[in-house]
Parts: sequence; C-alpha cells; structure tokens
Amino acid sequence: MNLNVSTPPAAMQQLPMQELELRIESARRQLGQRLLILGHHYQTDEVLQHVDYRGDSFVLAKIAAKSTAEFIVFCGVHFMAETADILTSPEQKVFIPDVTAGCSLAEFAPREQVETAWQEIQQLDSSKVIPVAYVNSEVSLKAFCGRNNGLVCTSSNAQAAIQWALERGEKLFFFPDQHLGRNTAFRMGIPLEKIVVWEQARFLEGDPAFIAAVRQARIILWHGYCSVHQEFDAGFAGKLRRQNPDLKLLIHPECNFELAQIADYMGSTAYIIRMIESSSAGNRWAIATEKNLVNRLIKQHPNQQIEMLQSHEPYCETMAKINLLNLCYQLEQLVAGNLVNQVLVEAQYREEALLAVKRMLSLKL
Repeated sequence: MNLNVSTPPAAMQQLPMQELELRIESARRQLGQRLLILGHHYQTDEVLQHVDYRGDSFVLAKIAAKSTAEFIVFCGVHFMAETADILTSPEQKVFIPDVTAGCSLAEFAPREQVETAWQEIQQLDSSKVIPVAYVNSEVSLKAFCGRNNGLVCTSSNAQAAIQWALERGEKLFFFPDQHLGRNTAFRMGIPLEKIVVWEQARFLEGDPAFIAAVRQARIILWHGYCSVHQEFDAGFAGKLRRQNPDLKLLIHPECNFELAQIADYMGSTAYIIRMIESSSAGNRWAIATEKNLVNRLIKQHPNQQIEMLQSHEPYCETMAKINLLNLCYQLEQLVAGNLVNQVLVEAQYREEALLAVKRMLSLKL
C-alpha cells in the first residue's frame, strides 16, 4: 500500500543532472541522521552515488532491520521497500521515489493463484509441505509463508532456506522463481525427477503422469521467472566459450537450468561482486546479470576482461524508474515535511510476513 502518491512537477523535469545532484546532497544534509538511503546493485551509478548503503536484497534487508533512521528511502523496487517496512518500527517510515517500480517476477504469482495451488497440492498428497517464498514476491505471499510454517529467502540464502524447509517437511513449495528453486535444489543433490513445476491445468485434467510426478517430488516449483535473467541462454554462452576457452562464466541463479549447468560459478549479486573482487588480474569473465552491475564491474576492474554474457545488455526496466529526478523530489518533500510515496504494509499481512522474514534472517549461511 502506498500513501500520498506524488510525482515531480513539470518544472523539475527540465532541471539538468548537475543541479539535481546538488539539490539531493543539500536535502541529505538537511535531513541528517533522520535519513537513510538504500540502493540496490542494479541501480544506475548516478543514483548509487547518493545512497548510504548499496547491496543485494538480503544485505539491504539486514541494514533496514538494524537502522534507527526516521526516514528510509529505498532506491530499488517495491517488494524491497515493503520488506524494509516489515522490518522497521512503527515510528520509522519507508519511501520509494517511484511507486510504480515493481517487479515482473513478483507479479508472476498472485496470492489467490498460489493459495489455490497450495490447496490442490494438499489434495494430492498427505505429505507435510513447507512454503518458501523468494523475496521477489508480494507481501501477502510472505504472510502466507509465515502462516503456514514457511519462510522467505533471497538468492544469497536460498540453499539454506531449502535445507531449513526440508528439515521440517517432506516437500517444499517454492515460488515464484522456478529457476532459482531448480538450480539451487539440483546443486544440493536433489535430482530433476524430484523437482516438478506446478501446472494447474494438468491437475484439473487429472493427468496421471503429472499427479504421480507431484506425489514423488520433493520440490514443487511455481512457473515464474525473471524477465532480465531469462534473456541469457546456454547457446550464446557456448559460442563465447568456443571462441575463448579460458572464459569463465559467472551467472545469477535466476538464469535457466541449461545455462546453470555449463556455468563455472553461480550466485547472488553480492556473490558475483565478491568473485570479481577476489579474482586475479588478467582473468576473463562473462557475467549473466543486469547491465548496471556488469558495466560497473567492468569500470571498477580494468585489470580483468569482463563482458556481458549476451550480445545485448539485459536490464531491469522497473528498477530504472528510480532516477535522480524522483530521488531529488522525494528528499525535498521530506525536508518540507510532506510524507509522499510512503510504503506501508497492511496490518493484515505485517505480523505473519515479519515471522517469515525473521526465519530467513535467522538462517545460518
């Protein structure tokens, strides 16, 4: 839920970048310790130069949980700001400079459809099933997990979350990203025949092969995927590797299974950064993740040969909605005492969603 949605007036939209930058820094000084700005790695360099902390969704969630700032401005997408609001006190307020900065992956799993699938899975099998929601999901689904003995995960701790769930149940229902679920489970030693994507049409038809597959599965996946990481494919990666046998493939686990099987390394955005930072000079990398992070790594590590693992530059369109203009407007409104674009999780979801997120934060990695 968003309160007092507001956008920059037309007069501001003509301001040059340099003036926006000066006004952002002026607003930051005026707000002082009352303000905390968080930025995801997929933001542009122009935005990230003004944040207090940058990180992946897991790191930013932990920072938000520890913060005492009155105002938390999230330069990311909506579900990240919701997670921050869940983890902070009622006295703290969370804002997002553009409330339309959503996530196509989160939109893949509407709550009503997931709850229907959950009930249908229960009809097929008496096994104890634990729900696991990727953090890229609606807050109502995080609450669903909290209510049903499940938890939330990020790409940084998906393996620990799956292990946690399988220690408490015979199966797990993982949503919304099928690729993160499959890649992580397979890497943990769970064979593909024990991993199945939920298909309601086949359930309603009473397809015996599908029903048998669900009953023998340990991992039941939702059918969602990230539109950015979907653009990377094994065919192009194979072509690059044939041209450059020394090339190392470094991918995000939201990429598809075929690419994951030929990649040298796979992990979250934080993992990708650590791999490059700890790598020796002269190494050659092809990285499969959002363009802003890849291009930043190219600039920061000129002693290594880094390229995008694709012929074009996949990027997150909704993340890009956060820019200098709406960040400047957001901060100046806070200076003026106008609490616009506040992200407030509905009371009906807050307690149960917090329970699921706290279970994630307690995982041993």
